Amino acid sequence: MNKNRKNLSWHGIVLLLVFILCLAILVPNNPASAGKPGPGTSTGSGKVFLPNPVAFMQDQSLTDQKDADYLALQPAYQVVTLTNLDGSGYLQGDWATIASETGNPAYSPTNTFFYNRHDDEFEQVMAYFWITEAQKYIQSLGFNGVDRRSINKVPQRVRINQWGLDNSFSTSHKDELRFGKGGVDDAEDAEVILHEYGHAMQGSQNPNLVYSGETGGIMEGFADYWAAEVSQLIAPTPDPACIADWDSTSYTSSVPHCLRRLDTNLHYPEDITGSVHHNGLLWSQALWEIRTNLDNVTADTLILESQFSFAPDTTMPQAAQETANTAQSLYGSAVADIVRAAFEARGIL
Repeated sequence: MNKNRKNLSWHGIVLLLVFILCLAILVPNNPASAGKPGPGTSTGSGKVFLPNPVAFMQDQSLTDQKDADYLALQPAYQVVTLTNLDGSGYLQGDWATIASETGNPAYSPTNTFFYNRHDDEFEQVMAYFWITEAQKYIQSLGFNGVDRRSINKVPQRVRINQWGLDNSFSTSHKDELRFGKGGVDDAEDAEVILHEYGHAMQGSQNPNLVYSGETGGIMEGFADYWAAEVSQLIAPTPDPACIADWDSTSYTSSVPHCLRRLDTNLHYPEDITGSVHHNGLLWSQALWEIRTNLDNVTADTLILESQFSFAPDTTMPQAAQETANTAQSLYGSAVADIVRAAFEARGIL
């Protein structure tokens, strides 16, 4: 009798231990964190355009169609790895953070961000991916605060679709990039994102640059160059000199659709005007010709390094000479001669 009661007690203890073990496995320590990626879960996946449907598919007939996710666009969606996430389940990370948006903030308990262009979250994924990849490339060139001075090495704040016009801009007031809507929403085109990030980079390097005249042209020209360069490194397309092929379908009638090009063959000083965007065409082509004749690491390192030393109201000849001097200092006469030749071809030197 006593033996039977002892055996029953032993079986009860075993069952109790099994039950406790199951609870430990199934119930999280902090119920509030259930369903969220754990701290340090820094990678995920998302669906984006590389860099945009027109360039990727080489189809000039594609149009916005009121934000519709129509059949012809489907091949343009590509799945990419999202890196440097902070583990919150939102699009926040080391180098980009979606500060605000129209509609819902993108959230995924598994860091899986699959949306289409009809969803406001799609542009959030685009901005996060392209800004993060641009910053990773900058640091791969040594601009990490150790080997070289860092460039905008902060989580870049981004506002999506909250500017009610078909325009985007970088603001130093809150250190934000703001992307507009109207026609093709601006953040659907990687080269618009990269252009605005180029402004943030220059603002980080040289915050006193004057946005007017030739200096403003240098700023716009670099931003166009940066858009083409990073786009071509990550997602090469046949016409890299054409900027924002997709966004520009809403406001251009000629083909190929381009916001601007890097091969207009303008000449200094006769083609300088009062428009910073027009003046930027001279500077962007000179940078593009430097890049065409050098590898990307050499070209982008000397271009970025030189911008730390531009005077706030620099002219194009002064900035070109500074760029050539930087090339000479970093890489010697052979590279410096290539840089000078590119600026001489535009009449800047």
